[in-house]
Parts: sequence; structure tokens; C-alpha cells
Amino acid sequence: MATETTTCCIVGGGPAGAMLGLLLARAGIEVTVLEKHRDFLRDFRGDTIHPSTLDVLAELGLAERFLELPHRTTPGINMVTDTQDVLVADQRLLSGTYPYIAFVPQWDFLNLLAAEAAKYPNFHLRMGAEVHGLIREGDRARGVRYRDAEGEHELRAELTVAADGRDSVLRRPAGLVPQGFGAPMDDLWFRIPREESDPPDTFIRMGQQGLLIGICRETYWQFAYVIPKGRYAELQAEGIESLRRSVRALLPWMGDRPDKIEFSDARMLEVRVERLKRWYRPGLLFIGDAAHAMSPVGGFGINVAVQDAVATANLLAEPLRRGTVSTEDLAAVQKRRLPPVVAIQRMQILLQNQLIAPTLHGTRESKPPRFLAVAEHVRPMRKLIARMIGYGPRPEHVRTPERV
Repeated sequence: MATETTTCCIVGGGPAGAMLGLLLARAGIEVTVLEKHRDFLRDFRGDTIHPSTLDVLAELGLAERFLELPHRTTPGINMVTDTQDVLVADQRLLSGTYPYIAFVPQWDFLNLLAAEAAKYPNFHLRMGAEVHGLIREGDRARGVRYRDAEGEHELRAELTVAADGRDSVLRRPAGLVPQGFGAPMDDLWFRIPREESDPPDTFIRMGQQGLLIGICRETYWQFAYVIPKGRYAELQAEGIESLRRSVRALLPWMGDRPDKIEFSDARMLEVRVERLKRWYRPGLLFIGDAAHAMSPVGGFGINVAVQDAVATANLLAEPLRRGTVSTEDLAAVQKRRLPPVVAIQRMQILLQNQLIAPTLHGTRESKPPRFLAVAEHVRPMRKLIARMIGYGPRPEHVRTPERV
């Protein structure tokens, strides 16, 4: 078994892992990112980039390059009901540099971060590297075991960061079990070709026939059809025409294009809202979805992951440089990030229970929720909603200086 060493080992090359790898490498820390897939090209992932993330990219000098990627922007999210349309979280009400929400394929975003990180000789990215074990010395994590095309490896590190999503392979060996808060729905993702006459922006469609989120991807729509929790098998048993009929009813302007939907081309995402009570063990830290799985409500996933990475780099770069990362240092990351995560998850749970669940079960009129109707006439309320979506309760900023 080949043995390697690094200062920080990051498991997972998603938004949290890729951003943290870039920030630590930029700060002069030896860092190795292990990603089990051979590339980032995986569909039906989050595409939503909020102004908080755009600000971080600007602080890294990457905003212009990001905006050169294929993307679309919208000032907010248009909620379309059977009775009216409402623009939710209008970023133009705020004074930020980027008064919009951007939508970009996640693989392009990750490739941008990886390409920038690769400029630093102390950054190492191992693609196709599947982690399957945790190295321990006493009660302290000292790295991981992984396999790739060349065989088995040990990667020893001062700090191991689990950023490999809500099914993190390091939770069990660390003895950490998340607390679940429930979700009334799952999402069925699929594509439909887009035409020039279609609406120009991403939208939420809520009607008597169900709930649908449409993300505009230039030549096609990426849709999330929201279904009651655990009902996917029942939906399959009803046959594909049942799904097609619901989509046609929600989006009559699509004509016969929903006839192209097939279960074989769709992917079902089990929605979970959960978080670890403790995000760390000696030598080991969990961030992003590995620490707290977010609901898709509000499109916070990528952005909260990026915020976690920025806070982690800000707090741990100096201890990593000294080679003495204490348990107290790791606890400081959770102390910093837990309050905004809890606030966002509580908001998501409230919307799931008060808006989404009644809509899915046909017990609610197809109209915008009351607080949005009120906010339309109360500017401070509209600004508060816009800020909550665009920046979250505690936006992070890059504090680690570049060390070439």
C-alpha cells in the first residue's frame, strides 16, 4: 500500500471541498482533495449561485471568469401560481455588487475552482480516488485509506475534512449519526428541450396539479417535479403518462414536449433535512452536506457549502500552518457555522410544512403564501426576504491572504 502525506486531506471535490482546497492552497497550505468520480460531469446537481458566493468569487479575483461561463441570471425567483405571479427574493432591493441569482451547471463551477487551485504547487487533486477507511492513532484521525486505478493508498494528514456529501463515508467510522428533521417531499429530476419562445428565467410553478421547479439551461429545462415523500414507486406504478399529464397541466405552453419524459431518463432525489450534533472529532472535521444536509428549498446547498469552506479556511489556516490543529480549533468552525445553518434549515422546514406539504396533498389553494402577499406591499419585508435568500444570516468573507 502506497503511503503519502499532506497537511490537509479533503474528502470530496464538491463545492465545499473544492472551495476549501483552493482557499488553503492559496494560503500556502499543502492540501490534497480526493474525489471518487473521474470528472465533475454529473447532472441533476444544484446550479444556484447566490450573491454571497459571487462575493466570495470576487474576493478571489474569479468573478469575471465565473461570469464568462455559460450561465443565466435572474433578479429573484418567479413563483407562478394559478392566480398570480410573484417575484421572490428580488436582489435588486439590496445594495450588493451582484443584484441577481446566477444559474450555472455545477460541473463548470467546480472546474473553475479546480483550475484556479491547480495554479498552486501545494494543491493536489486526485480524481477517481474512492475513500474507504479512516486512519487513526489513538482517538485522533490521521488521514484516510483510498483506492484508485493504481491500487490502494494511505494518505496521512494533520487534518482530514469530510466534504463528501450527506452520505459521507467517514460518518460511521467517526461514530457520528445525523439528527433528521423530516421532509414531506422528494424531487424527480428530468430534462425537457427548451424553445426560444419559452420563459427566459428559472421559475417555481405551483398549481392544483402539483409543484414544479424549472431551471433554464439554455438549450433545455432541468425540472424538479416535487412528489410526496416516498411516493416514487407509486408514481412509477401509475405509469409515465400520469407524470406527463401533470406536467402538461402545469405548463400548457410546453405543448407536447412533456411527452418526451421517460422514467429511465429521470433521477429521483430523496430530500433530507438533517445535521450532525457534533461536526468534529480530533483531527477530523465535517462541513457542507456531510455535516448538514439541506432541503432544496431556496437553493441554499452550494452557497452554504461555500460559506462553510470560507469559514473553515479563515479559522484553520494558521493552525494548519503551525501543524497544531486542536479540537478547540475544530469546535470553533462549528460554533461559527451552526447558527446560520440552523436558521436556514428552520426556514426550510417551515416552508416545507406550511406551503409544500399542503400543496402536494391538495389541501391548499394555488396562490402565493400569505407572507409573500404581504411582503409585496411592505418594502422592508421584501428586503429581509431578499437578504435571507441572497446572503443568508451570516455571510462569510475571505480573510486568508494569498501566500505565493
